[in-house]
Amino acid sequence: MRLVVDTDVIVAAIRSPTGASAALLRYLDQGLATILLSVPLALEYEAKCQLPEHRLICQLSTEEVDAFINTLIAISEPVHIRFVWRPQVRDPNDEMVLETAVNGGADAIVTFNQRHFAEPSRRFGIPALLPREALKAVRT
Repeated sequence: MRLVVDTDVIVAAIRSPTGASAALLRYLDQGLATILLSVPLALEYEAKCQLPEHRLICQLSTEEVDAFINTLIAISEPVHIRFVWRPQVRDPNDEMVLETAVNGGADAIVTFNQRHFAEPSRRFGIPALLPREALKAVRT
């Protein structure tokens, strides 16, 4: 299964290491599914995860967050954005998630923001799954 993971799911994984988001990332690290990643999305992961409020709650240093992001990059399949589909999603920050999914041929987008991705999911045939739904799909 080839997945594009929304930034909020990545942040949830570092903030709650026992939750579904973190479990999904562990499965990705084990190679049980593939995370698709574009350069803009990787930069967004880094920017959000390095915010002081997230690092404080997680008690992670900037170096530890960098190591986490570098691991995500290392286990990901790179996606080159060949076609920009904007605007498709209500939140402009979600556009890079959709573009990575479409350009990378994703099987699903993992996001908490089901509402924003509902129409683009139908249009492009890429379901938007909650982390627990993606985890269930990867397990089967």
